[in-house]
Amino acid sequence: MKTARIIYNPTAGKESFQDKLPAVLKRFEEAGYITSTHATTGPNDATYAARFACEQGFDLIVASGGDGTINEVINGLAEYDKRPELGIIPMGTVNDFTRALKISNDIDEAVSIILNGRTGKVDLGSMNGKYFMNIAGGGKITEVSYEAPSKLKAVIGSLAYYVKGIELIPQMRSINLRIEYDDELFEGEVMIFLLGLTNSIGGFERLVPNAKLNDGYFTLLILEHVNLAEFGHILSLATRGEHLKHPKVHYYKARDVKITSFDEVQLNLDGEFGGVLPAHFKNLKEFLKIRVPDEFYNELYSEDNDYKLLNQENE
Repeated sequence: MKTARIIYNPTAGKESFQDKLPAVLKRFEEAGYITSTHATTGPNDATYAARFACEQGFDLIVASGGDGTINEVINGLAEYDKRPELGIIPMGTVNDFTRALKISNDIDEAVSIILNGRTGKVDLGSMNGKYFMNIAGGGKITEVSYEAPSKLKAVIGSLAYYVKGIELIPQMRSINLRIEYDDELFEGEVMIFLLGLTNSIGGFERLVPNAKLNDGYFTLLILEHVNLAEFGHILSLATRGEHLKHPKVHYYKARDVKITSFDEVQLNLDGEFGGVLPAHFKNLKEFLKIRVPDEFYNELYSEDNDYKLLNQENE
Protein backbone atom coordinates (compact mmCIF):
# COMPACT_ATOMS: atom_id res chain seq x y z
CA MET A 1 0.00 0.00 0.00
CA LYS A 2 1.11 3.56 -0.72
CA THR A 3 1.32 6.04 2.14
CA ALA A 4 0.39 9.73 2.19
CA ARG A 5 0.71 12.46 4.81
CA ILE A 6 -1.58 15.51 4.51
CA ILE A 7 -0.10 18.62 6.16
CA TYR A 8 -2.66 21.41 6.28
CA ASN A 9 -3.00 24.91 7.69
CA PRO A 10 -6.39 25.08 9.45
CA THR A 11 -6.43 28.90 9.29
CA ALA A 12 -5.68 29.24 5.56
CA GLY A 13 -8.27 30.79 3.28
CA LYS A 14 -11.79 30.58 4.64
CA GLU A 15 -11.00 27.47 6.69
CA SER A 16 -13.03 25.25 4.36
CA PHE A 17 -10.48 22.43 4.05
CA GLN A 18 -11.29 20.92 7.44
CA ASP A 19 -14.93 20.55 6.40
CA LYS A 20 -13.86 18.63 3.29
CA LEU A 21 -11.18 16.55 5.01
CA PRO A 22 -13.31 13.40 5.61
CA ALA A 23 -14.26 13.30 1.91
CA VAL A 24 -10.63 13.91 0.88
CA LEU A 25 -9.42 11.05 3.08
CA LYS A 26 -12.04 8.75 1.58
CA ARG A 27 -10.81 9.54 -1.94
CA PHE A 28 -7.21 8.80 -0.95
CA GLU A 29 -8.27 5.52 0.61
CA GLU A 30 -10.17 4.53 -2.54
CA ALA A 31 -7.03 5.35 -4.56
CA GLY A 32 -5.02 2.89 -2.47
CA TYR A 33 -3.32 5.21 0.02
CA ILE A 34 -2.96 4.75 3.76
CA THR A 35 -3.33 8.39 4.75
CA SER A 36 -2.74 10.38 7.93
CA THR A 37 -3.00 14.11 8.64
CA HIS A 38 -1.24 16.88 10.51
CA ALA A 39 -2.85 20.27 11.27
CA THR A 40 -0.21 22.98 11.68
CA THR A 41 -0.14 24.89 14.95
CA GLY A 42 2.19 27.81 14.24
CA PRO A 43 5.21 29.13 12.30
CA ASN A 44 7.57 26.45 10.91
CA ASP A 45 5.35 23.61 12.15
CA ALA A 46 4.77 22.47 8.55
CA THR A 47 8.55 22.18 8.12
CA TYR A 48 8.83 19.90 11.16
CA ALA A 49 5.86 17.86 9.93
CA ALA A 50 7.47 17.42 6.49
CA ARG A 51 10.72 16.28 8.09
CA PHE A 52 8.82 13.68 10.11
CA ALA A 53 7.08 12.44 6.96
CA CYS A 54 10.42 12.07 5.18
CA GLU A 55 11.94 10.20 8.12
CA GLN A 56 8.93 7.87 8.24
CA GLY A 57 9.29 7.09 4.54
CA PHE A 58 5.95 8.38 3.26
CA ASP A 59 5.47 8.04 -0.50
CA LEU A 60 3.52 11.29 -0.83
CA ILE A 61 3.22 14.53 1.13
CA VAL A 62 0.19 16.74 0.47
CA ALA A 63 0.48 20.40 1.47
CA SER A 64 -2.80 22.24 1.94
CA GLY A 65 -2.58 25.97 2.57
CA GLY A 66 -1.17 29.12 1.03
CA ASP A 67 2.27 29.79 -0.43
CA GLY A 68 3.69 30.14 3.10
CA THR A 69 2.56 26.66 4.12
CA ILE A 70 3.85 25.15 0.89
CA ASN A 71 7.20 26.91 1.39
CA GLU A 72 7.49 25.47 4.90
CA VAL A 73 6.73 21.95 3.66
CA ILE A 74 9.31 22.28 0.89
CA ASN A 75 11.92 23.50 3.39
CA GLY A 76 11.34 20.28 5.33
CA LEU A 77 11.52 18.10 2.21
CA ALA A 78 14.61 19.74 0.75
CA GLU A 79 16.93 18.52 3.50
CA TYR A 80 16.58 14.87 2.47
CA ASP A 81 18.22 12.97 -0.39
CA LYS A 82 15.20 10.65 -0.67
CA ARG A 83 12.15 12.89 -0.90
CA PRO A 84 8.46 11.97 -1.19
CA GLU A 85 6.47 13.33 -4.11
CA LEU A 86 4.55 16.51 -3.31
CA GLY A 87 0.87 17.17 -3.90
CA ILE A 88 -0.71 20.58 -3.29
CA ILE A 89 -4.23 21.69 -2.38
CA PRO A 90 -4.22 25.51 -2.67
CA MET A 91 -6.00 27.29 0.18
CA GLY A 92 -4.20 30.64 0.34
CA THR A 93 -4.94 34.23 -0.67
CA VAL A 94 -2.93 34.52 -3.89
CA ASN A 95 -1.58 30.98 -4.53
CA ASP A 96 1.21 32.15 -6.82
CA PHE A 97 2.99 28.81 -7.01
CA THR A 98 -0.01 26.66 -7.81
CA ARG A 99 -1.31 29.22 -10.31
CA ALA A 100 1.96 28.79 -12.20
CA LEU A 101 1.56 25.00 -12.05
CA LYS A 102 -2.05 25.28 -13.28
CA ILE A 103 -3.37 23.54 -10.17
CA SER A 104 -7.01 24.38 -9.50
CA ASN A 105 -8.07 26.26 -6.36
CA ASP A 106 -11.06 23.91 -6.14
CA ILE A 107 -10.37 21.26 -3.49
CA ASP A 108 -11.96 18.38 -5.39
CA GLU A 109 -10.11 19.24 -8.61
CA ALA A 110 -6.80 19.63 -6.76
CA VAL A 111 -7.26 16.19 -5.18
CA SER A 112 -7.98 14.73 -8.64
CA ILE A 113 -4.69 16.19 -9.90
CA ILE A 114 -2.80 14.58 -7.00
CA LEU A 115 -4.42 11.18 -7.54
CA ASN A 116 -4.70 11.13 -11.33
CA GLY A 117 -2.21 13.69 -12.65
CA ARG A 118 1.44 13.39 -13.66
CA THR A 119 4.68 13.84 -11.72
CA GLY A 120 6.73 16.76 -13.00
CA LYS A 121 10.16 17.94 -11.84
CA VAL A 122 10.56 21.67 -11.21
CA ASP A 123 13.42 23.88 -10.06
CA LEU A 124 13.89 25.06 -6.49
CA GLY A 125 15.83 28.06 -5.21
CA SER A 126 18.19 27.97 -2.24
CA MET A 127 19.43 30.98 -0.26
CA ASN A 128 21.74 30.85 2.76
CA GLY A 129 20.40 27.43 3.79
CA LYS A 130 16.73 28.27 3.13
CA TYR A 131 14.62 27.28 0.14
CA PHE A 132 12.01 28.99 -2.03
CA MET A 133 9.85 27.72 -4.87
CA ASN A 134 8.50 30.92 -6.38
CA ILE A 135 10.21 34.24 -5.64
CA ALA A 136 12.99 35.85 -3.66
CA GLY A 137 13.51 39.58 -3.44
CA GLY A 138 14.75 42.58 -1.55
CA GLY A 139 13.85 46.24 -1.17
CA LYS A 140 11.24 48.08 0.87
CA ILE A 141 8.32 47.18 -1.36
CA THR A 142 9.01 43.42 -0.95
CA GLU A 143 8.04 43.77 2.71
CA VAL A 144 4.42 44.20 1.62
CA SER A 145 3.57 40.50 1.50
CA TYR A 146 4.64 39.64 5.03
CA GLU A 147 3.50 42.94 6.56
CA ALA A 148 -0.04 42.62 5.18
CA PRO A 149 -2.09 41.32 8.14
CA SER A 150 -3.39 37.75 7.75
CA LYS A 151 -6.92 38.77 8.73
CA LEU A 152 -6.92 41.48 6.07
CA LYS A 153 -5.71 38.96 3.47
CA ALA A 154 -8.47 36.53 4.46
CA VAL A 155 -11.17 39.18 4.04
CA ILE A 156 -10.14 41.01 0.87
CA GLY A 157 -7.66 38.60 -0.74
CA SER A 158 -4.80 39.88 -2.90
CA LEU A 159 -6.11 43.45 -2.55
CA ALA A 160 -4.56 43.36 0.94
CA TYR A 161 -1.09 43.51 -0.61
CA TYR A 162 -1.92 46.66 -2.53
CA VAL A 163 -3.53 48.30 0.53
CA LYS A 164 -0.35 47.68 2.49
CA GLY A 165 1.76 48.72 -0.50
CA ILE A 166 0.12 52.15 -0.61
CA GLU A 167 1.08 52.60 3.06
CA LEU A 168 4.72 51.80 2.30
CA ILE A 169 5.17 53.99 -0.79
CA PRO A 170 6.20 57.10 1.20
CA GLN A 171 8.94 55.02 2.90
CA MET A 172 10.42 53.70 -0.33
CA ARG A 173 14.08 54.40 -0.95
CA SER A 174 16.81 52.96 -3.10
CA ILE A 175 19.74 50.91 -1.79
CA ASN A 176 23.26 50.51 -3.11
CA LEU A 177 23.78 46.90 -4.18
CA ARG A 178 26.46 44.70 -5.68
CA ILE A 179 24.85 41.86 -7.64
CA GLU A 180 27.06 39.10 -9.07
CA TYR A 181 25.09 36.83 -11.40
CA ASP A 182 26.98 33.92 -12.99
CA ASP A 183 30.00 35.67 -14.57
CA GLU A 184 28.44 39.16 -14.75
CA LEU A 185 28.21 42.11 -12.35
CA PHE A 186 25.66 44.84 -11.65
CA GLU A 187 26.36 47.68 -9.20
CA GLY A 188 24.17 50.68 -8.44
CA GLU A 189 21.20 52.22 -6.66
CA VAL A 190 18.31 49.75 -6.69
CA MET A 191 14.69 50.09 -5.60
CA ILE A 192 13.93 46.38 -5.75
CA PHE A 193 15.43 43.12 -7.00
CA LEU A 194 13.56 39.88 -7.67
CA LEU A 195 14.66 36.34 -8.47
CA GLY A 196 11.73 34.49 -9.99
CA LEU A 197 11.28 30.79 -10.64
CA THR A 198 7.71 31.03 -11.95
CA ASN A 199 5.69 33.58 -13.92
CA SER A 200 3.21 34.38 -11.11
CA ILE A 201 4.37 36.71 -8.36
CA GLY A 202 2.20 38.62 -5.91
CA GLY A 203 -0.83 38.36 -8.16
CA PHE A 204 1.13 39.64 -11.21
CA GLU A 205 1.01 36.91 -13.84
CA ARG A 206 3.27 38.68 -16.34
CA LEU A 207 6.03 39.95 -14.07
CA VAL A 208 8.47 37.20 -15.08
CA PRO A 209 8.13 36.63 -18.83
CA ASN A 210 8.70 33.24 -20.44
CA ALA A 211 9.56 31.56 -17.15
CA LYS A 212 10.52 27.90 -17.56
CA LEU A 213 10.13 26.00 -14.33
CA ASN A 214 12.68 23.30 -15.15
CA ASP A 215 15.47 25.09 -17.05
CA GLY A 216 17.81 25.62 -14.08
CA TYR A 217 17.72 29.43 -14.30
CA PHE A 218 16.35 32.26 -12.21
CA THR A 219 14.83 35.28 -13.85
CA LEU A 220 16.64 38.21 -12.22
CA LEU A 221 14.78 41.52 -12.35
CA ILE A 222 16.41 44.73 -11.10
CA LEU A 223 14.67 48.09 -10.81
CA GLU A 224 17.05 51.05 -10.59
CA HIS A 225 16.24 54.16 -8.57
CA VAL A 226 13.08 55.88 -9.83
CA ASN A 227 10.75 58.52 -8.43
CA LEU A 228 7.26 57.63 -7.23
CA ALA A 229 5.61 58.66 -10.49
CA GLU A 230 7.97 56.44 -12.49
CA PHE A 231 7.42 53.60 -10.04
CA GLY A 232 3.67 53.82 -10.48
CA HIS A 233 4.09 53.81 -14.25
CA ILE A 234 6.31 50.72 -14.10
CA LEU A 235 3.74 48.92 -11.94
CA SER A 236 1.12 49.73 -14.55
CA LEU A 237 3.38 48.33 -17.27
CA ALA A 238 3.96 45.18 -15.18
CA THR A 239 0.24 44.37 -15.13
CA ARG A 240 0.44 44.16 -18.94
CA GLY A 241 3.83 42.44 -19.08
CA GLU A 242 5.43 45.49 -20.71
CA HIS A 243 7.77 46.57 -17.88
CA LEU A 244 10.92 45.16 -19.50
CA LYS A 245 10.74 47.95 -22.07
CA HIS A 246 11.44 50.53 -19.36
CA PRO A 247 15.12 51.66 -19.29
CA LYS A 248 15.32 51.40 -15.49
CA VAL A 249 14.27 47.73 -15.49
CA HIS A 250 17.01 45.14 -16.04
CA TYR A 251 16.28 41.51 -16.92
CA TYR A 252 18.77 38.63 -16.78
CA LYS A 253 18.83 34.83 -16.65
CA ALA A 254 21.20 33.32 -14.06
CA ARG A 255 21.89 30.10 -12.17
CA ASP A 256 23.97 31.58 -9.34
CA VAL A 257 23.48 35.03 -7.77
CA LYS A 258 25.38 36.74 -4.94
CA ILE A 259 24.06 40.03 -3.54
CA THR A 260 25.74 42.29 -0.99
CA SER A 261 25.15 45.75 0.44
CA PHE A 262 26.49 48.03 3.17
CA ASP A 263 22.85 48.79 4.09
CA GLU A 264 20.61 46.43 6.03
CA VAL A 265 18.34 44.96 3.38
CA GLN A 266 15.50 42.63 4.33
CA LEU A 267 14.83 39.62 2.12
CA ASN A 268 11.51 38.11 1.10
CA LEU A 269 11.21 34.39 0.30
CA ASP A 270 7.86 33.28 -1.11
CA GLY A 271 6.07 36.13 0.65
CA GLU A 272 7.68 35.67 4.07
CA PHE A 273 10.62 37.29 5.85
CA GLY A 274 13.81 35.54 4.75
CA GLY A 275 16.55 37.33 6.68
CA VAL A 276 18.91 40.07 5.52
CA LEU A 277 21.75 40.50 3.03
CA PRO A 278 24.34 39.26 2.17
CA ALA A 279 22.76 36.38 0.27
CA HIS A 280 23.87 33.63 -2.07
CA PHE A 281 21.13 32.25 -4.33
CA LYS A 282 21.46 28.94 -6.20
CA ASN A 283 19.04 27.34 -8.64
CA LEU A 284 18.54 23.62 -7.94
CA LYS A 285 17.45 22.27 -11.31
CA GLU A 286 14.46 19.85 -11.35
CA PHE A 287 14.77 19.36 -7.59
CA LEU A 288 11.10 18.94 -6.66
CA LYS A 289 8.81 16.10 -7.77
CA ILE A 290 5.26 17.50 -7.83
CA ARG A 291 1.91 16.10 -8.90
CA VAL A 292 0.66 18.36 -11.68
CA PRO A 293 -2.18 18.38 -14.24
CA ASP A 294 -1.60 16.92 -17.70
CA GLU A 295 -1.82 20.41 -19.23
CA PHE A 296 1.13 21.69 -17.21
CA TYR A 297 3.13 18.47 -17.62
CA ASN A 298 2.84 18.58 -21.39
CA GLU A 299 3.69 22.27 -21.45
CA LEU A 300 6.68 21.76 -19.15
CA TYR A 301 8.28 19.00 -21.19
CA SER A 302 7.30 20.14 -24.67
CA GLU A 303 9.06 23.44 -23.96
CA ASP A 304 12.02 21.53 -22.54
CA ASN A 305 12.24 19.37 -25.66
CA ASP A 306 11.91 22.41 -27.92
CA TYR A 307 14.72 24.10 -25.97
CA LYS A 308 16.98 21.04 -26.36
CA LEU A 309 16.24 20.77 -30.08
CA LEU A 310 17.03 24.46 -30.53
CA ASN A 311 20.38 24.02 -28.80
CA GLN A 312 21.19 20.98 -30.96
CA GLU A 313 20.39 22.95 -34.11
CA ASN A 314 22.71 25.76 -32.98
CA GLU A 315 25.65 23.48 -32.20
